[in-house]
Amino acid sequence: MTEQHNKIGGLDVLRAFAILFVFIYHYIVFFEHPLWLENIGKFGWTGVDLFFVLSGYLIASQLFDNIRNSNKINLRVFFIKRIFRIFPAYFFILTIYFLFPFVREKESLAPLWKYLTFTLNLNLNSSLNGTFSHAWSLCVEEQFYLIFPLILYLIFKLNLFNKSWLLICFLFIAGFLIRHFWWVRINELFGGSGSFKLYWIMRLYFPTYCRLDGLLAGISIAALINYKPNFRLFLNKNGYFFLGLGLLVLFAAYILCIDETSYNASVFGFPLVSIGYGFIVLSALSVQTFLHKSNYFITSKIATYSYSIYLSHKIIIHLVQRYFANYHIETDSTWVLLASFFCSVFVAFLIYNFIEKPFLKIRVHIINKINLAR
Repeated sequence: MTEQHNKIGGLDVLRAFAILFVFIYHYIVFFEHPLWLENIGKFGWTGVDLFFVLSGYLIASQLFDNIRNSNKINLRVFFIKRIFRIFPAYFFILTIYFLFPFVREKESLAPLWKYLTFTLNLNLNSSLNGTFSHAWSLCVEEQFYLIFPLILYLIFKLNLFNKSWLLICFLFIAGFLIRHFWWVRINELFGGSGSFKLYWIMRLYFPTYCRLDGLLAGISIAALINYKPNFRLFLNKNGYFFLGLGLLVLFAAYILCIDETSYNASVFGFPLVSIGYGFIVLSALSVQTFLHKSNYFITSKIATYSYSIYLSHKIIIHLVQRYFANYHIETDSTWVLLASFFCSVFVAFLIYNFIEKPFLKIRVHIINKINLAR
C-alpha cells in the first residue's frame, strides 16, 4: 500500500490485481457469495504478499535513491512522507468503525490502542475481534516503514552496505525456523481440534516475523536494480523469462498451499509465494515485457485507489449486502458482488480525492519548506 509511482504502468497492473485478489478473498471468507467465486478466490490471500513485495521494492528504491543522490538518508523527510500517506485515510476509517457500530462487518473491534500503535497483528484473536482485522497487513507495513530505514541508516553509517545482503539472508532463513517452531507448537497443543486454525492465524499468519518474505523479496529486487547494472541489462533482455518463472513458482505455491495450514504450506508457502511474485515484479520492471509497457486507465485508477479500497471494502460490502437483504434480494448473487465492488471503488474515489489527496498536497508543501531551509 505504498504511494503511487510515476512511470511504470506494469506496477499499476500488479497493484490493481493485488487489491482485486484481496477483495475477492475477503468476499468469500467474510460474506455471502456466489459459489463460482470460491474457485477464483481461494488463493486470494496472496494478494497481500504481492503488496508486501511491491512495498519492499518501492520503499527500498526511495531510500536507495536518497543514498545515491545525497549520500545520506533523510529520515525526517521519509517519515513525513509515510505519515501523510498512511495516517489520514487510516484514521478516518478507524474513526468510522469506532463511532458507527452498524458499519462493522463482524462482532467487535480489537482495543483502540492496538490500532493506534499498529500492533493489531500481534496476538490478534480474529474470532473475537474480527472487525477491521484486515488492518493486520497495514501493521506489518508500518512496522517495516519504521524499522527498515533505521536499520539501513545504521548500516550506512557503519559502512556495512556491501554486507547487508547477509542480513537479508539471515532474516529469510529465520522466517523458516520461526514458522517451523510455531507450527510444531500449535500442532502439539491444538492439532486435530477446532482451535488449530485460530491459533495458526494468530501465531503464523498475522505476525510480522512470519511475513517478512515479501518485504525481503522487494528489498532484494530494489538492491539488484539500483546496485547491479549488469543485472538490469540482463533483466531488460529476459523479462519474459522472469514472467514465466514467476507464474511457474506461483503455480507450485498454489499446489503447496491447497491446505494452507499444513506444515509444508506454513513453513515454505509464504516464501514461495513471495519469490513467485518477486519474479512477476521483475518482469514488470523489464522494458521487454507487455507488463512494463502497460498503461491502462482502469488499472491505473484502481491502483491509485487501492489503499482506500483496502481500508474500506469490508464496510462497503457489509452495507451493500444489508441494503439488498432489506429488499429480499439474495446476497450471494453475482449482481450483489458487482454492486459491492463498484461501490467500494466509488467510496475509495471519494476517500482518495477528499482525504488522501489534500494531505498529499500538504506533504509536498512541508517537504518543500524543509528542502528550502537547508
